Amino acid sequence: MLHKTKGVVLKTTEYSESSVVVQIFTEKFGMQSYIINGVKKAKSRIKMNMLQPLHLVDMVVYQKPGADIQKVSELRNDPVFETIPYDMVKSCLAMFLNEVVYKSIRGNSADQPLFFFLHNTIPMLDHAQKGVANYHIWFLLKLSRYLGFYPEQSKVQSRFFDLQSGSFTDTMPLHPHALEGQLKDLFSKFLAASIEDLSLIVMSGPLRRELLRAILDYYRFHLDSLGEIHSHLILEEVLS
Repeated sequence: MLHKTKGVVLKTTEYSESSVVVQIFTEKFGMQSYIINGVKKAKSRIKMNMLQPLHLVDMVVYQKPGADIQKVSELRNDPVFETIPYDMVKSCLAMFLNEVVYKSIRGNSADQPLFFFLHNTIPMLDHAQKGVANYHIWFLLKLSRYLGFYPEQSKVQSRFFDLQSGSFTDTMPLHPHALEGQLKDLFSKFLAASIEDLSLIVMSGPLRRELLRAILDYYRFHLDSLGEIHSHLILEEVLS
């Protein structure tokens, strides 16, 4: 049966000489695998550059209940990104966030709040002219709300943030996994920030790297599926 749905492209795997299997997080069906035949042929209506990390798509799909791989009838980018494919920093940010999102989504059930968060915030990176180097920090903290472990903020003015419990506290935890001082203050600023505030948060490259690594640790404490993230090393080089 044919269905229309929106999606976020997360992973593309070669299937044959001219075909690929694409894992797409969809509005209606959650995470799904779709085979796209002939995508590498010159006359194909669906091109490989339409299936880049975090690209947003409108699709018409054949959805067969219980099938491991579904089929795509039509696919187009909506919106068509104007800067992410051509800006090295934005491309690296998209690659990194794509890896985190892909490893964070569990199961294949529809999750419309998470889908609409992604669908609404990814274009913000494409449009951003200022504060781009801070976008991924902001994105990851906002994403945690939809993954179920958004930081508890009733004591946001406390001295420490406990990465294991996900809470602010005035008492040093009985383990080393906590933020304090400048890192804790920056963490709090990003929690309260809107996309328009990102250019106002100023920090050095080394401090940004340290904060990012702490946030990835925070994700690992709360997501067993995350594992190791590798693309942040490339991102750190680009942002240095």
